[in-house]
Amino acid sequence: MPSIFWLKNDQPVQLSCGGEHTAVITENGRLLMFGGNTWGQLGLGFKPAASKPASVKALKSEKAKLVACGRDHTIVCTWRGSVYGAGSNQEGQLGLGHCNNTTSFHLLHPFCDHAPIKMLSAGCNTSAALTEDGRLFMWGDNSVGQIGLGDEGFAAEPREVNVGEAVTWVSCGYQHSAFVTADGALYTFGESANGRLGLQGEQLANHRFPQRVQGILGRVIQVSCGGEHTVTLTEESVYTFGRGQYGQLGHGTFLFEIDLPKPLEHFSNSSIKHIACGESHTAVITNSGHLYTFGDGRHGKLGLGEEDFINQFSPTLCTRFLKHNVQLVSCGGNHMLILAAPRPPESQDVLLEKDNTITDNSLESSYSDILLLDASIDPYLLIPLSALSARARHREKVRTYILVLIFQTK
Repeated sequence: MPSIFWLKNDQPVQLSCGGEHTAVITENGRLLMFGGNTWGQLGLGFKPAASKPASVKALKSEKAKLVACGRDHTIVCTWRGSVYGAGSNQEGQLGLGHCNNTTSFHLLHPFCDHAPIKMLSAGCNTSAALTEDGRLFMWGDNSVGQIGLGDEGFAAEPREVNVGEAVTWVSCGYQHSAFVTADGALYTFGESANGRLGLQGEQLANHRFPQRVQGILGRVIQVSCGGEHTVTLTEESVYTFGRGQYGQLGHGTFLFEIDLPKPLEHFSNSSIKHIACGESHTAVITNSGHLYTFGDGRHGKLGLGEEDFINQFSPTLCTRFLKHNVQLVSCGGNHMLILAAPRPPESQDVLLEKDNTITDNSLESSYSDILLLDASIDPYLLIPLSALSARARHREKVRTYILVLIFQTK
């Protein structure tokens, strides 16, 4: 079941899930951290863990802009343009010029000529920063080429990865990485096992350098790298490839591994605005604010409320959020974080609004069945608005804060 917290009058604007920790940035520039802290990845000192969101006071004066959580480390960019790192640094993934771990956020030396940074990403032992002018910098572990620097073993400071074109999106997986260029091309590099790079056979020999992925129709907009799989979003479709034994590829129960990009039939004519990969699960948000998840169902991280936490091999609609507009999602190792706002009261009477992604097969069970049979589900999420008192309906109308829902190991 999800746990829920509200941030009153300070709306979250960015989420990031790591291996066992989570970060939230608010519109006022606060950085909130919680979860595991074995390697100091929360930047809060030596405390073993934080069970509720804790503000990183050391960065309060600068205001956080971007954050990315890796498996055991965190990198942050502030509105001043400064980049900080905390946590595990055994492969130089903090970019500090050394390989010593740190339990507080340390400042990286300037590396992008003061160009504004628009995106951060972090993987197992890797980190990436993308500037507004399309320059890509990566650092950390390069044992299998996952930061695109050829035969070098690692980089303890940010290094520019240049393919002769501006980069618009970047994602670091556990042992592989990917980016999208301004002309809509997808490049992958790093560990090539299980088809996670989506490359042709003759390209695999050069997996330590960025290689352009073939066979994707249309312009690529986003890419997300998971533990051993990759998901990419084009203007018209969603493609997946790599390892899929838990269903994280979304192509049904008979495709456990795909070497080349394959479009998801479920979203062939859909309007998708965001994709996210965890270690072994995937999440998709439609333009209408509906959330679909598939893959490894252990620990309840798919948000489907199944008591036995079964795997889902096809995209499945999270019906518990039909009364909410899902805005952001981030997937971690065994948890998922969702930012959702209640839909306007007048739209909640029609829960299954027109959305060509919704089919009978995409529902984990009917919405009415959940209302009638599962009394353990949070009533705030599922009781129809018409059943609330006048005072409760008024509270819904004036609610100014955002609902954040977390699925994690219990």
